[in-house]
Order: sequence, then structure tokens, then C-alpha cells
Amino acid sequence: MDWVRIIESALRYIEENLTQDLTVGRIAKEIGISPFYFHKGFSMLCGYPVGEYIRMRRLSVAGSEWLASDCKVIDLAMKYGYDSPDSFTKAFSRFHGSTPMEVRRNGALLKSFAPLHIRLALDGGTMMKYRVETKPSFRVMGISKMFSYETANIDIPRYWDEIHVQAEQKLVKGMYGICFDEEMGGNSFRYMIGDDLEEGKAVEKKLEIYEVPQHTWAVFPCHGAMPLPLQEVNRRIFSEWLPASGYEIAEGYNIEYYSNPADFKKGTQDPEYYAEVWIPVTGKEKTPMK
Repeated sequence: MDWVRIIESALRYIEENLTQDLTVGRIAKEIGISPFYFHKGFSMLCGYPVGEYIRMRRLSVAGSEWLASDCKVIDLAMKYGYDSPDSFTKAFSRFHGSTPMEVRRNGALLKSFAPLHIRLALDGGTMMKYRVETKPSFRVMGISKMFSYETANIDIPRYWDEIHVQAEQKLVKGMYGICFDEEMGGNSFRYMIGDDLEEGKAVEKKLEIYEVPQHTWAVFPCHGAMPLPLQEVNRRIFSEWLPASGYEIAEGYNIEYYSNPADFKKGTQDPEYYAEVWIPVTGKEKTPMK
């Protein structure tokens, strides 16, 4: 899977359609990849969620257009997808640090956010440990919710805090964080905080039960105080491992496995804390890396 080509195509499509209704699903369909992994790959490689990148590009271009013309606020609001002049003005002010009127009347400074461009760079050269194994289907129990690709980066940590950290009664231990997108289409996916299935407990606590089908998984270990090691491993999967491995993503699953924090002195902040990222893959590399 040529991620450089994929992201280049996505950036080009976004730039050519800034005033259109751009969603993760629409962009992914245009460039021929599932929304599930396009969203994740874009965030890892570009450093911004897709929706955030589009928002900043629109406000940057809108600022230049506002300064160079005599258009009205309502015109720019409608052009760049805002429901009202007020919502556009608020977004404009947060981004540029000044209202549209202050820019025109007082010469307040604007901020520019240039479009991203992909450049080939010599990267890698470091060891990345992983294993590939075929796991039989297994059943999990937990609590799930639908999330939009546009806001998942913010909403999922809040969901963990609500369900697992701050909750007086912890319904699950939080062994897994599982993204499901079986259809690999659309603009949303299901995310579950779950554990291995215990039938009696699932019934007693009215937990959802889900069967993860048999897959060949690439499993990446993560060591250290969370969440930085996990974020770094996810970034390297897309920037280094996938382009060079000979494997491709097989289906719309992404699983993060978490050790029991009680087994470590400082819990998830312990320097020895252990977690894993599981990616379903297909294909076989020519030269396995150890």
C-alpha cells in the first residue's frame, strides 16, 4: 500500500474541493481506500486529523479572500461550510486571533496555514519489533459507542475517562480498545472498551458481546508510560512499517491491548508498562524483520 501516493492524492483532492462538503468518507472513496484506515493513516503521517486540517485550510484561505475583497461575512460563511455568520466569525476569531471586522478596519494580522506537501525523505533505519500471528476468532464483552472520524481523536479519550477512569462502578477492566468498521465505509465507526468474554459477568452487567473473527494480525509491542509509546508505535506503523513490510491492511479492525495496570508499580504511567497494537494484515513480506 503506497501511503505516500494515498496522502498526496488526498491532499490534492482536499485542496481542489475546499468549498465542497468534504468528509472522511467522501475523500476516502475518491482516493480508493477505506475511511477507517485513511483517517488513521492521515493523522499519523500528517500530524492532524482530517477534519482539523480541512478546517485550518479553509480559515486560512477565507482570511486571504476576506482581506483581498469586499465580500460580506455571510458570503464567506456559506462558501466555506458554516451554518451562520456568527459561527464563521467565532471560528475565524479563534484561528486568526481577530474578528473579520478587526482585520478590515484595524489591519489586524492574519494567520496563514499552508497546504501540506509530501516529500520523500530518508527515514527508518531503526528496529521496529513486531510479530505476525494467526489468531482464532475470540469473543469480547464491553461497552461500545459510535464515533465520527472527524472528532474521534478527542472523543475517544473522553469516552475512556467517562467509562473507565471516572466511573464509580467499573463495568470492564479495559483490557482492549477495539475499533470496528466491518463495512469500511461511511463517516463513523464503533469503538468498544472491553475484556475477554466471561458469560456470567456479561449477563449480570448487561454488557455487549462481540466476536472478533479469525485474522492474521501484525502485533506491535509498546513499552513505557502511556499514551506516548502507543502514539509513537501507531505513527511508525504507517510511516515506516506498512510501506516497507510487504503487508497490507486486511479489514476494518484496530485493537489496542492493555496490560493490567495493577501489575505495575505506577500503573499505566510505569516506565515498564506494556501494551500492544494489533492490525489485521494480508500478504507476506519477502524478508521478515526481527
